[in-house]
Amino acid sequence: MYKSSLALAVALGVLAQQAGAAGFIEDSKLSVSSRTMYFNNDNREAHAKPNESRPDQRESGQGFKLDYISGFTEGTIGFGVDAQALWGIHLDGGKGYHPDSSTFFPSDSDGSAESQWARFGANAKARFSKTEAHFGSALAPNLPILVANDGRLLPQTFEGGTITSKEIDNLTVNAGQLTHAMGRASSNRTGLSVAGSAQESNKFRYGGLDYKLTKDLTLQYYYSNLEDFYKQHFLGLTHLYQIAPDQSFKTDLRYFDSSKDGKNGEAGYTFNNNGGYAKNKDEVDNKTWSAMFTYTLGSHALMLGHQQVNDDGGFVWLNQGGLTDEGAGGASFYLFTDSMINSFAKAGENTTFGQYTYDFAGLGVPGLKASVAYLRGEDGRNQNGHGTFSEWERDARIDYVLQQGTLKGLGFSLRQGVYRGTGASSAKDQDQTRFIVNYTYAFM
Repeated sequence: MYKSSLALAVALGVLAQQAGAAGFIEDSKLSVSSRTMYFNNDNREAHAKPNESRPDQRESGQGFKLDYISGFTEGTIGFGVDAQALWGIHLDGGKGYHPDSSTFFPSDSDGSAESQWARFGANAKARFSKTEAHFGSALAPNLPILVANDGRLLPQTFEGGTITSKEIDNLTVNAGQLTHAMGRASSNRTGLSVAGSAQESNKFRYGGLDYKLTKDLTLQYYYSNLEDFYKQHFLGLTHLYQIAPDQSFKTDLRYFDSSKDGKNGEAGYTFNNNGGYAKNKDEVDNKTWSAMFTYTLGSHALMLGHQQVNDDGGFVWLNQGGLTDEGAGGASFYLFTDSMINSFAKAGENTTFGQYTYDFAGLGVPGLKASVAYLRGEDGRNQNGHGTFSEWERDARIDYVLQQGTLKGLGFSLRQGVYRGTGASSAKDQDQTRFIVNYTYAFM
């Protein structure tokens, strides 16, 4: 637990009583979420050595998340508090099937998974007109320059402060500064970092605009800076053309321009370019563009797209993966190629991707959806600068959510991914299966 966050929550609770707690209490929400997850990752090319972990990972666990979201106190400036408690329990897997990378469960001193772990976070918040500010240790941004990861048992969260303003019609302004991250398999907090670095930064600053030019067209610009690692500019455009009531065509364009900052490239402050080529060794230097087009007709949705990572270096995002002893591994990023197993974000990669989704509500089974996706990356530059590599991934999933009855909202998800690569800098061949059961119960 974080004593500072707990003290903040208590102080705001007292403040709420003093300021008039009608809105604070009446608009409050309290819920508990349960997630049961089975994770199987078969590293096809790896071979276990004596006294070392097996090359494949097979683990299951149970996660609980308690969320309290208050309303705001009455007055010109309203105050509130949000609190979150997380608890993860290891159900099965054994020492031989738990990797030391600790991206699913924390590791014990003998290399086995911890039996359980927990953490607590809280945010103070204030609202003036159409502007909200949040400060604390349970932040979960979902922005082009930072996407909080929720791909395992418990979610990744961040510590710092954020501001969101909608004072001008059709314009949303986001800004903030983050100082620490709490990994999805950890009770601890760490500083902020990038792939392959053991050094940490305590200053990630960002600002951005989302402008709805028309009801169907949105333009975006964001800037972010992870001190001593990178600076990043983002431009985005989304447009939805409604052809008919059950027919549409969506365009989604994204462009990133990233460069080094401060100590990047010096001892410790390195970036391994996702294991690929770098024009300037250990430095951030990247431009990436991607385009996705989705045609929807009734229950059918077909998505096609392409992504180009330039030759100078790999795409960069906030990634705690080098801090594995803290269970901080696992990060998301705002590219279409953030897939189930691989990222397709090394220098020089040209990736073409597609996905087909079907909603079975059209056949009288609401809540049931299925999809299959395929990505193929070509021309990725090997880390040594000589030659190229290629890689592909196929992902399939089936999701079902109960629509009525006592357990309305209970969700099931079965996902299966296959990855294969050819070349010195491609990842190891893997087959991955996940089975997830989600349920949220709202008390108020």
